[in-house]
Amino acid sequence: MAPDHKAGDKKVGDKAPPGAGRSHMAREVAEIPVAAARFLELSRGKVLAAATALRAKDPALIATVARGSSDHACTYLKYAIELEAGVPVASVGPSVASIYKRKLKLAQAVCIGVSQSGRSPDIVELMRMAAEGGALTIAITNHEDGPMAAASAHGLPLRAGAEHSVAATKTFVISVLAGLALLAEWQEDDALRDAVAGLPDALAQAVALDWGPLSDRLARAHSAFVLGRGPGFAIASEAALKFKETSGVHAEAYSAAEVLHGPSAIVQAGFPVLALGVQDAALPQLVATVERLVAQGADVFLTGAEVGGATTLPSVPGLHPLVAPLVLIAGFYGFIEGLARRRGFDPDLPPHLRKVTETL
Repeated sequence: MAPDHKAGDKKVGDKAPPGAGRSHMAREVAEIPVAAARFLELSRGKVLAAATALRAKDPALIATVARGSSDHACTYLKYAIELEAGVPVASVGPSVASIYKRKLKLAQAVCIGVSQSGRSPDIVELMRMAAEGGALTIAITNHEDGPMAAASAHGLPLRAGAEHSVAATKTFVISVLAGLALLAEWQEDDALRDAVAGLPDALAQAVALDWGPLSDRLARAHSAFVLGRGPGFAIASEAALKFKETSGVHAEAYSAAEVLHGPSAIVQAGFPVLALGVQDAALPQLVATVERLVAQGADVFLTGAEVGGATTLPSVPGLHPLVAPLVLIAGFYGFIEGLARRRGFDPDLPPHLRKVTETL
């Protein structure tokens, strides 16, 4: 497949200038480090109370319920919880409760709901059903007075402030942060506690990163792959969604292992691939996949490693492996806001989308 960009494309600008004229999305990305610090300070008591309840419950299963970016947050927490606590995590489709009216046996489970608005009827109904089925319920939401929080035994208010852009950014990051803070306290893991406490500083470094080479490549692209492993796969899924909703790029997210089971067949000369690597046990396998795709002629951009024929993008070094992928998405958000404007889109108003989507 021939490259779908032209050399010498004029840049509209990858980063919005300070002051008037910045998009809501750009402002909200810039607010991520402050929002992270605010959550850690003001919601600490709620986190400790929920962690105490988790230890008392000693669950055999964690169920999650969410949609959209919030579901990607749940995927991140799935990997983090399974790796840290050894407890399996499964996503439950909200329609099981809202449409099919099926009650689940969750007496030995915890159900975590993630929703920026906390108002979607299907998610609220599943949280109610989970509580009726015996689960300990925990709501992660930016609206602590909303119906999902009211239906749950514990709530972790994000305190992220208003988010005006349709594309969620700071609420996604703080949702994952809330889950990681809960996990660190539940497991009483000092290393993870320290890593979580250091996230505001790491996120501040990330939002200042320059991914200009990737913007140059994707200025006229139609499609792309985004790859990750473990928690990084959740970030790949979130990045692929943002490509679609803000920039009109048909991006698909894959595990760096799963992409070799069929999808890599369409990767030919010039096909763009973003590989999100961090310093964890899966990095050698991700690098091996990158090497294979480079050999097929792909234009690969990656973080966390160097591979001949691929472009390494800057990232924040020296992070705990369970928080490093989250820091990556903050850098990506700054990049994608600029790419959207460069491609002629309004990053605040994706076509055909609304900020709050209520489904059954």
